[in-house]
Amino acid sequence: MVRAWIGLGANLGDAANTVSAAIEALDGLADTELTRASLLYASPAWGNEDQPPFVNAVACVQTDLPPLALLDALLALETGFGRVRDPAVHWGPRLLDLDLLLYGDQVIDLPRLQVPHPYLHQRAFVLVPLAEVEPDLLIPGHGRVRDAVMQVPTSGIAPIRG
Repeated sequence: MVRAWIGLGANLGDAANTVSAAIEALDGLADTELTRASLLYASPAWGNEDQPPFVNAVACVQTDLPPLALLDALLALETGFGRVRDPAVHWGPRLLDLDLLLYGDQVIDLPRLQVPHPYLHQRAFVLVPLAEVEPDLLIPGHGRVRDAVMQVPTSGIAPIRG
Protein backbone atom coordinates (compact mmCIF):
# COMPACT_ATOMS: atom_id res chain seq x y z
CA MET A 1 0.00 0.00 0.00
CA VAL A 2 1.09 3.56 -0.71
CA ARG A 3 0.36 6.57 1.46
CA ALA A 4 -1.19 9.37 -0.61
CA TRP A 5 -2.23 12.86 0.42
CA ILE A 6 -5.36 14.50 -1.02
CA GLY A 7 -6.21 18.21 -0.94
CA LEU A 8 -9.90 19.03 -0.64
CA GLY A 9 -11.62 22.35 -1.28
CA ALA A 10 -15.02 23.85 -1.99
CA ASN A 11 -16.57 27.30 -2.11
CA LEU A 12 -20.08 26.78 -3.47
CA GLY A 13 -23.13 25.49 -1.62
CA ASP A 14 -22.57 24.19 1.90
CA ALA A 15 -18.82 23.93 1.41
CA ALA A 16 -17.98 22.75 4.95
CA ASN A 17 -20.46 19.88 4.80
CA THR A 18 -19.32 18.98 1.28
CA VAL A 19 -15.64 18.81 2.29
CA SER A 20 -16.50 16.78 5.41
CA ALA A 21 -18.60 14.35 3.36
CA ALA A 22 -15.86 14.07 0.73
CA ILE A 23 -13.31 13.18 3.43
CA GLU A 24 -15.61 10.36 4.57
CA ALA A 25 -16.17 9.29 0.96
CA LEU A 26 -12.41 8.82 0.45
CA ASP A 27 -12.67 5.85 2.80
CA GLY A 28 -15.13 4.25 0.38
CA LEU A 29 -12.80 4.30 -2.64
CA ALA A 30 -11.76 0.87 -3.91
CA ASP A 31 -8.57 -0.51 -2.34
CA THR A 32 -8.21 2.66 -0.28
CA GLU A 33 -8.45 3.45 3.42
CA LEU A 34 -8.68 6.90 5.00
CA THR A 35 -6.04 7.11 7.74
CA ARG A 36 -6.22 10.74 8.85
CA ALA A 37 -7.59 14.14 7.97
CA SER A 38 -6.99 17.71 9.03
CA LEU A 39 -9.46 20.14 10.47
CA LEU A 40 -11.43 22.22 7.99
CA TYR A 41 -9.93 25.62 7.22
CA ALA A 42 -11.48 28.80 5.89
CA SER A 43 -9.21 30.33 3.25
CA PRO A 44 -9.36 33.22 0.83
CA ALA A 45 -9.62 32.35 -2.86
CA TRP A 46 -6.28 31.75 -4.62
CA GLY A 47 -5.46 32.44 -8.26
CA ASN A 48 -8.81 33.92 -9.25
CA GLU A 49 -9.55 35.98 -6.14
CA ASP A 50 -12.94 37.30 -7.35
CA GLN A 51 -14.98 34.47 -5.83
CA PRO A 52 -16.23 33.29 -2.43
CA PRO A 53 -13.72 32.06 0.16
CA PHE A 54 -12.93 28.35 0.31
CA VAL A 55 -13.17 25.59 2.85
CA ASN A 56 -10.04 23.44 2.61
CA ALA A 57 -8.64 20.32 4.24
CA VAL A 58 -6.17 17.54 3.56
CA ALA A 59 -6.57 13.81 4.01
CA CYS A 60 -4.20 10.90 4.00
CA VAL A 61 -5.14 7.55 2.51
CA GLN A 62 -3.42 4.19 2.23
CA THR A 63 -4.13 2.82 -1.23
CA ASP A 64 -3.31 -0.04 -3.54
CA LEU A 65 -4.54 2.00 -6.51
CA PRO A 66 -1.84 3.13 -8.95
CA PRO A 67 -1.54 6.93 -9.26
CA LEU A 68 -3.70 7.40 -12.37
CA ALA A 69 -6.39 5.05 -11.03
CA LEU A 70 -6.45 7.06 -7.79
CA LEU A 71 -6.71 10.28 -9.79
CA ASP A 72 -9.63 8.83 -11.79
CA ALA A 73 -11.34 7.77 -8.55
CA LEU A 74 -10.93 11.30 -7.17
CA LEU A 75 -12.35 12.84 -10.35
CA ALA A 76 -15.32 10.43 -10.19
CA LEU A 77 -15.88 11.44 -6.57
CA GLU A 78 -15.90 15.12 -7.58
CA THR A 79 -18.49 14.34 -10.26
CA GLY A 80 -20.57 12.43 -7.71
CA PHE A 81 -20.68 15.58 -5.60
CA GLY A 82 -21.94 17.56 -8.60
CA ARG A 83 -18.77 19.10 -9.94
CA VAL A 84 -18.81 19.90 -13.64
CA ARG A 85 -15.38 20.84 -14.99
CA ASP A 86 -15.26 23.77 -17.39
CA PRO A 87 -11.88 23.86 -19.16
CA ALA A 88 -12.41 27.57 -19.89
CA VAL A 89 -12.54 28.43 -16.16
CA HIS A 90 -9.23 28.08 -14.34
CA TRP A 91 -9.12 28.39 -10.52
CA GLY A 92 -12.82 29.24 -10.43
CA PRO A 93 -15.58 28.50 -7.92
CA ARG A 94 -16.38 24.85 -7.37
CA LEU A 95 -18.64 22.50 -5.50
CA LEU A 96 -15.68 20.23 -4.75
CA ASP A 97 -12.05 20.04 -5.78
CA LEU A 98 -9.87 17.03 -5.00
CA ASP A 99 -6.15 17.21 -5.77
CA LEU A 100 -3.67 14.36 -5.50
CA LEU A 101 -0.89 16.19 -3.66
CA LEU A 102 1.56 13.40 -2.88
CA TYR A 103 1.76 9.72 -3.77
CA GLY A 104 4.29 8.10 -1.46
CA ASP A 105 7.63 9.69 -2.19
CA GLN A 106 7.14 9.43 -5.95
CA VAL A 107 7.73 12.22 -8.43
CA ILE A 108 5.29 11.83 -11.32
CA ASP A 109 5.27 13.99 -14.44
CA LEU A 110 2.55 12.86 -16.81
CA PRO A 111 0.21 14.91 -19.01
CA ARG A 112 -2.72 14.13 -16.65
CA LEU A 113 -0.89 14.09 -13.33
CA GLN A 114 1.98 15.88 -11.68
CA VAL A 115 3.06 14.78 -8.21
CA PRO A 116 3.99 16.47 -6.01
CA HIS A 117 1.19 18.81 -7.00
CA PRO A 118 3.00 21.63 -8.85
CA TYR A 119 1.68 24.38 -6.54
CA LEU A 120 1.76 22.44 -3.27
CA HIS A 121 4.79 24.25 -1.88
CA GLN A 122 3.21 27.67 -2.68
CA ARG A 123 -0.31 27.18 -1.35
CA ALA A 124 -0.84 28.04 2.29
CA PHE A 125 -4.38 26.63 2.15
CA VAL A 126 -2.81 23.18 1.66
CA LEU A 127 0.39 23.63 3.67
CA VAL A 128 -1.37 24.83 6.83
CA PRO A 129 -3.62 21.73 7.09
CA LEU A 130 -0.66 19.50 6.18
CA ALA A 131 1.45 21.12 8.90
CA GLU A 132 -1.37 20.46 11.38
CA VAL A 133 -1.36 16.70 10.78
CA GLU A 134 2.17 15.92 9.50
CA PRO A 135 4.68 18.78 9.78
CA ASP A 136 7.66 16.54 8.98
CA LEU A 137 6.13 15.25 5.74
CA LEU A 138 8.64 15.55 2.89
CA ILE A 139 7.57 17.27 -0.31
CA PRO A 140 9.97 15.81 -2.90
CA GLY A 141 12.12 18.58 -4.33
CA HIS A 142 10.86 21.16 -1.81
CA GLY A 143 11.73 19.96 1.70
CA ARG A 144 9.55 19.45 4.74
CA VAL A 145 6.03 20.84 5.14
CA ARG A 146 6.98 22.69 8.35
CA ASP A 147 9.66 24.60 6.46
CA ALA A 148 7.51 25.25 3.37
CA VAL A 149 4.63 26.69 5.41
CA MET A 150 7.01 29.26 6.90
CA GLN A 151 7.80 30.54 3.38
CA VAL A 152 4.24 31.46 2.40
CA PRO A 153 1.80 34.07 3.72
CA THR A 154 -0.83 32.37 5.86
CA SER A 155 -3.03 35.33 6.78
CA GLY A 156 -6.72 34.68 6.29
CA ILE A 157 -6.40 30.92 6.81
CA ALA A 158 -8.10 29.76 9.99
CA PRO A 159 -9.53 26.51 11.34
CA ILE A 160 -13.30 26.28 11.27
CA ARG A 161 -14.74 25.51 14.67
CA GLY A 162 -17.83 23.35 14.55
